[in-house]
Amino acid sequence: MKKRLHVISFDNLYPPKYGGIIDVYYKIKTLSALDIVIYLHIFGNQVAEEELELKKYCKEIYYYPRNNTFLSLFSFIPFRVKSRVSKQLVKNITKTKAPILYEGLHTTHSLAFSNFKNTFVRAHNVEHTYFYGLAKSEQNIFRKLFYFIEGKKLERFEKKLEKTTTIFTISKEEQTYFSAKFKEKAVYIPAFHDATFLESKNSKGNYILWHGDLRVSDNVKSVLFLIEVYKDSNYHFKIASSTMHSSIKKKITNIHSIEFIDLKRGEVDLFTLINEAHINVLYTFQNTGIKLKLLNALYKGKFVLGNSLLIKNTGLESVCEEANNKSEFLKQTKSLFNQEFTVKDLQKRKKVVAPFSPELNAEKIKKIIFPH
Repeated sequence: MKKRLHVISFDNLYPPKYGGIIDVYYKIKTLSALDIVIYLHIFGNQVAEEELELKKYCKEIYYYPRNNTFLSLFSFIPFRVKSRVSKQLVKNITKTKAPILYEGLHTTHSLAFSNFKNTFVRAHNVEHTYFYGLAKSEQNIFRKLFYFIEGKKLERFEKKLEKTTTIFTISKEEQTYFSAKFKEKAVYIPAFHDATFLESKNSKGNYILWHGDLRVSDNVKSVLFLIEVYKDSNYHFKIASSTMHSSIKKKITNIHSIEFIDLKRGEVDLFTLINEAHINVLYTFQNTGIKLKLLNALYKGKFVLGNSLLIKNTGLESVCEEANNKSEFLKQTKSLFNQEFTVKDLQKRKKVVAPFSPELNAEKIKKIIFPH
């Protein structure tokens, strides 16, 4: 008899455009390949293109609207949890007896307030730490206040995870945190992603690339820092995102060596951009989770340059270059442009990233959820 599993996603999955959703999409895809029958529940809009893609991996797909009403802000329950409450979800889960995998703390309302057994939670972050970090990075006073209050609510709500069977942590930092709080319930399972290597046709590129979601305040702050690093240099610096931020647009308007690539237009493939860059540069002000863009850069690109908060305790330190201030970034950039990315570099990288194999980690999840 085939194994059956409910998966509850916090957002639409296809195309997989950002960190958490990349993890959910490739996890479903890989678990399906292990003959697990998936009943997928999505808090998002029903999209024909997405449904067509996901039907390759899921037996049933259910959609639930988010309740983003103003009144939800005043609940003791975190807004990102409160906005994902659905009685229909509970009914649909009850129809098919199977373990439940909650993607992120934000989908766990039915875990907290129902009596479901055999439940599992994928912790995409230490959520309250992430929100405190957003509050610190945010310039808008109202958003800053919202992020701080939301962080407080998430910190309190996190206690509900006592009810779950297992917490799948996404990074070693999260594993340390959750194992201290929830003991043996916490199990480290690295991020799922597109783990196919895109080998470079050329050993050298002629530009530096940053890619990411500019709706996130930490990313905006990071790009503003990198603009300061490269604005007076002769390096061609490309910023690729599906959204533009006004502060970044203002900063780069008269800097001819810095270019914004709008990924929404679909004129340039992101993986091609990553592959053809000589350096994929990354920066963060928060050490929460693992940045999926780091794995993307390592699988699809040449040299990777980032700061210690992004690289440390990932297991990927030996295949990344580190810099933490403007002078270090410029020094490392100069050094890397004097090097070629060789077959030997690629062979070393393949060995180091082996623990991040989706197939390997899907097998681990299967054994934990279905021990018999």
